[in-house]
Amino acid sequence: MKTLLSALTAVTLLTAIPASSLFAAEKADPKAQVQLLIPKFQAKSKAGKTAEADYADELKELDALIAAQKDDKSDDSAGLVMLKAQIYAQLFEDTEKATQILKQLKTDYPDTATSKQADRFLEMMEKQAASSKIQNALKPGTQFPDFSENDINGKPLSIANYKGKVVLVDFWATWCGPCVAELPNVIAAYDKYHDKGFEIIGISLDSEKEKLDSFIASKKVTWPQFFDGQGWQNKLAAQYGVNSIPATYLLDKEGKIIAKGLRGEALGAAVAKALGEN
Repeated sequence: MKTLLSALTAVTLLTAIPASSLFAAEKADPKAQVQLLIPKFQAKSKAGKTAEADYADELKELDALIAAQKDDKSDDSAGLVMLKAQIYAQLFEDTEKATQILKQLKTDYPDTATSKQADRFLEMMEKQAASSKIQNALKPGTQFPDFSENDINGKPLSIANYKGKVVLVDFWATWCGPCVAELPNVIAAYDKYHDKGFEIIGISLDSEKEKLDSFIASKKVTWPQFFDGQGWQNKLAAQYGVNSIPATYLLDKEGKIIAKGLRGEALGAAVAKALGEN
């Protein structure tokens, strides 16, 4: 699954700050301590551990390093705090705690480049929080909010145009590996059930129309597509809080959400059921 977080984050968890460049060797050699600490986080992460409690010892070591460098207001020291914020945001998925850490970073290291990076990270997390709020409201059984746009051929496009049809709203992109991998299943469902009342609306998060046109022609994708060239800032993706793709919504004949994120055989089975085929 391709996420907005992975696309926008300018730094990568546990690899953003090269240990070899964090500090000059001094006092208790914090550089060496960081070089030993980071692999501990990495090993537990690879083992699937994502709870804060699983990393109590590692966090204690990191906090000790931060405290030892509290009088050094350089980007090197600020980088340690940024690392902690990333761990909370990306590993523990605790954006509230990460936000607190980033705001403290800006207070303690105001003149660093890392402080400016914190601004971007905070903005990204605010967008993530807003997206999650929208996503949580789009639950099965609720009405899918309509839109009124034009497709890539200039024709009107909205959910209302398909009243009485079962509709799949598919947020995707040609550069999204999981989206492309799922496409044969989507095409199979469309070919099997289109004549019985199944429609698809594609919402492309591509930025190059020529690439999109070429791709859908080669794959024989015939359903309408919305495209505005804005990538992750796609108008409809923002409207529906989409921050990872593929993201799909299967709607009943009245435009209510039947299910989200259906893939493979589950999609065909759900479409058949909605059409009264089984």
